[in-house]
Amino acid sequence: MGGRGGHGSNTDSSVHRARGTALVPGAAGDAGLTVLSGPSGVGKSTVAARIRKKRPDIWLSVSVTTRAPRPGEVDGREYHFVSDEVFDAMVEGGELLEWASFAGNRYGTPREPVTRRIAAGVPALLEIDIEGARQVRRAVPDALLVFLAPPSWDELVRRLSARGTEPPEVIGRRLELADSEIEAGQEFDITLVNTSVKDVCEQLVALMTA
Repeated sequence: MGGRGGHGSNTDSSVHRARGTALVPGAAGDAGLTVLSGPSGVGKSTVAARIRKKRPDIWLSVSVTTRAPRPGEVDGREYHFVSDEVFDAMVEGGELLEWASFAGNRYGTPREPVTRRIAAGVPALLEIDIEGARQVRRAVPDALLVFLAPPSWDELVRRLSARGTEPPEVIGRRLELADSEIEAGQEFDITLVNTSVKDVCEQLVALMTA
C-alpha cells in the first residue's frame, strides 16, 4: 500500500530471479497484474510515484486507508482516506482484493478498479506490503510478484530513520518487522535491488510491458 517507501541512491540496481520466472518483457502473464512489495523503507512508494509520473499508460492502484493524511498527501492520489466504518463495510462487502493492519491503521486495495483494468488489458501495478502480496497471490495466481530489496540492512535503517514522518516507536516496529519481510523475498517471482530508483523503474516497466 502506497506511501510506505523510502529513498534510492544513484548506483546501479541488480535483479534476481526466483521460482523459475524469466526476466523478460511481458512476464506479468495473462492477468496483466504486477505486485510490487518489500520491507518498509525500501523505496516502494518512490518507485511507484516515478512510474505514475513517467508512464501514464501503466495504471497504479490507489489503496484505501484508515490513517490520517500526512502533510502534502491528497485524497485519491496517495490514498483514499476513509473512516473505520467505511473500511469495515468494504471488508464485509468483499470490496477489497487484499487488506492488512499496521500501527493501528488499516490499508487495502479496492477490488473493482483492479478487475476492470485487467479485463481491459491495461498493465496494472499494486504497491502493497508483504501480507497483501500473499493475499493477491491467492486471489490472482497469474499475477507477477516483484520484491524490492534494499542494498543492505544498514541502508534500510538509514532510509527509515531519515524519512522523519513517523515517531521512533513506529520506526522501531518497522525495523523489527523488516527482518522477516526480507526473508519473505524468496516467495516472490523476481527481486529487484533498489540501489537506483531510475534503474528499478526501468526494469519494472520492462517486466510489465511488451
